[in-house]
Amino acid sequence: MNFSNALGPMLSRAAHMARTCMDNRMAQYEITAAQNRVLMYLYHLGKAAPQCEVVEHLRVKPSTANGILDRMADKGLVERSISEADARRRMISITEKGVIQCGHTKEEFQTVESLLVRGLSPEEEETFRRLLNRIIENLEEEQTC
Repeated sequence: MNFSNALGPMLSRAAHMARTCMDNRMAQYEITAAQNRVLMYLYHLGKAAPQCEVVEHLRVKPSTANGILDRMADKGLVERSISEADARRRMISITEKGVIQCGHTKEEFQTVESLLVRGLSPEEEETFRRLLNRIIENLEEEQTC
């Protein structure tokens, strides 16, 4: 097999290029793609979320998520509070400034999504999504990688 056509390196290159494109578009709003993912997650929930759920959504280490959330709180995009139900849990909620930011970045996200599938028919796009989901499932089943 030719290494340049191996699936792993191709997926890695595509992911890197997509992240770079999104980062470049988010830079005009002084927000990173990871920060945007947090905002969109909270916005679509329509309520505060436990910090552990935000960490899980980001799929990063808790220390990495803490840094992301610290910077977002400093910018006034999110607020941290203590859960009323369990004082050991920290809650993350989107602020009004964060909601406004979502409006700006949602369009950029949709533009990047369109770039990713440009030239694919709707059937090809659906097939690609289905196959990519299967790859993700395969890797999630094999946690030793």
